[in-house]
Order: sequence, then C-alpha cells, then structure tokens
Amino acid sequence: MDNRTKKRGKCYGLAKKPRSAKIGEIHYLSLMYLSILIFLGILFLATLRQVNQYERGIRFTMGRYSSIAAPGWRVVVPVFQFMKKVDLRLKAVDVPAQEAITKDNVSAKINAVIYYKIVDPAKAIIDVENISYAVLQLAQTTMRNIIGEVTLDELLSQRAIISEKIEKQVDEVTLAWGVEVTSVELKDINLPPDMVRTIGKQAEAERERRAVIINAEGELAAAENLSKAARLLGETPGALHLRTLNAINDISSDQSNTVIFTVPLEILQAISGFKKQ
Repeated sequence: MDNRTKKRGKCYGLAKKPRSAKIGEIHYLSLMYLSILIFLGILFLATLRQVNQYERGIRFTMGRYSSIAAPGWRVVVPVFQFMKKVDLRLKAVDVPAQEAITKDNVSAKINAVIYYKIVDPAKAIIDVENISYAVLQLAQTTMRNIIGEVTLDELLSQRAIISEKIEKQVDEVTLAWGVEVTSVELKDINLPPDMVRTIGKQAEAERERRAVIINAEGELAAAENLSKAARLLGETPGALHLRTLNAINDISSDQSNTVIFTVPLEILQAISGFKKQ
C-alpha cells in the first residue's frame, strides 16, 4: 500500500471511541430502563384496588356504571375509572326514642333496633345517596305510624307482633333500594309517671278481683260439701251422735277452763215434738 492510500484512510476513517465512554453510555441506558420499569410498576400498583371478602366494588367508567368487582385485587384505570366499595355485612342501627300516641290516646316513648344488610350493591349506591340514613328515617316513620294503630294494652302485650309488622312494612320499601331488613326489635317502652301509677292500680284491682272470685269459689265448694255431709249424716242412724262425740273429744283435749254440758239429741227431738203439739 502506497503512502497516498494510507493518508486517505487517515482522513476518511471513523475515529474509535474511548472505553470509558462506552461504559458510561451503558450505565445511562441501564438507569433509563430501570427508571421506566419502576415508573411502570408504580403506575400498575396505583391501578390496583383491594376488595375484601365482605365487600363488593362498584366500578364506574367515565362516570357510568360498568360492573361489580368481586373480592380480590382489581385493576382500576386512573382518571377514567372510579370504584366505590360497599359493605355487605349485617348492620345494626339503633332507632332513637320516638314519642308516639297510641290508638287510645296514650303518649309513649319507644326506641328500637333494626338489623339490615345490602343485597344489591349497585342499587344501594346508584339509587340512594345515604343508605343508612334512609333506612333509619324510614324505620322511625313506620314505627310511629304502627304505634298509632294499636292500643296501649296491645303495645305492651304484643311486642313481637308489632315488631314483625314494622319489619314487614320497612322491608317492602327497602327491597327496591337493594336492602333487606332481617329483624326489628322494640327495646324500651317509656310511659308517663301518671300512667305507670294508673297501670299499677289497675293491676292491683285485677288481683283483688281474682282473689274475691277464688274466695267465693272456695265458699261455694265448701257449702256444697257441707250440704252433702249433712244429708249423709241425716240419712245414717247414729252418725250425728258419733260426730258429736268426736267434736267433744277434740274440745276436751284443749287445755282451757271451758265447761261443756252435753245433752242427748233425743231430748232435743222430744222437746221439738212437744212444741209442735
């Protein structure tokens, strides 16, 4: 190769990069790829939503209801999707004391507890703004209405029937909201002090009436037995004399100063015969 060819190769040939520059370029690409992977991992984790076993997720896509998410990890695309979780466990709501007037115009304060659970999460979220508040208000109104249809005696003696009636009416309305009412229980019935005293007097009078009836029934039974005994003693010769001797024996055993003179019954019968003549 002549000198002209060597010079041309030096002028047009590519210059070789140093080794340190290549190592720096590799490190830069590695950091860039690692940053991209970390960003993608964070973005993927940000899209995950955990739905517990006792919950259901209501997924909205661009503001519209799209599906119900089952328990587990579910992907929700940020900005485009939104998820609202609904608790399906049984809930107990304490109904505050309500002052109601019974059918016989007696004022009473009654509180209760209502048990319900959500059976249709989509309806409970889409159709009702605050499901707990709605169920509580409906229970209060229904309880006052039903208490106004019964008397005080029915309210005190038929609490289970009244509770079942309240549950049935509330459940008929809440089923359209995706809510099932499982039970309603009346807790306390508070009456005015005057009414409590009146009920106490009524109960005392009822007990006295029963005592008088029982005493009269006992007197009647005793009179019937005495009549049978007198008839039996009169029909049996010597039976009345033996009964008299038995009574004298019982009296003589008593340690007292009582003196008893016995007169034969025949003498009394003779005297009564003389009077008739």
